[in-house]
Amino acid sequence: MIDLTEIHNFLLCETPDAWIEQALEHQDLMLIDHANCEKKAAGTAMNLMYRYVSDFELLNKMSRLAREELRHFEQVIAIMEARGIDYPQIQASRYAAELRKPIRTHEPERLIDTLIVGAIIEARSCERFNKLAPKLDDELKKFYLSLLKSEARHYQDYLGLAKKAAGDQSIDDRIALFLELDKELVLSKDSEFRFHSGPLADD
Repeated sequence: MIDLTEIHNFLLCETPDAWIEQALEHQDLMLIDHANCEKKAAGTAMNLMYRYVSDFELLNKMSRLAREELRHFEQVIAIMEARGIDYPQIQASRYAAELRKPIRTHEPERLIDTLIVGAIIEARSCERFNKLAPKLDDELKKFYLSLLKSEARHYQDYLGLAKKAAGDQSIDDRIALFLELDKELVLSKDSEFRFHSGPLADD
């Protein structure tokens, strides 16, 4: 079992129990959006590789991350196919878009903020996988627990790269800003269930 103490100490709140119960009621939708999240995570890593070509540590870590996220995507769609779950286009949750709004537009601040957001998304995903897993059927439980190690490492990679990009400057205030936004988004009500949504408003 992976020790997630660092991630729980990093995030400002746990996923609400109401969201967990709604995830159990919307497992097909959860898997569809999970697949989308894995694709987007791979795409984000690839975009960073194209934008910041001079940082070899970033290139190596993002290359590995992209491969792992695409492998996770393949695993999710294999589960969906085996369960007869279609893969329609669905609208993304507001979570990632809202979390990215405060990202600054000049460098290196843009890179620093983008990496912090990546760390928070990976940490939140890891926290949700861990909280969901014990309540799922054996196949999904085993799968979600298998993701914890890589997701936790992705969080650490993003955060380490953000600190490296900042050099001698502290990024604690930026981390705090994005963590507060994560907390607000996770605890506030949403109109549609998604993997990173808050609890549904009608519950």
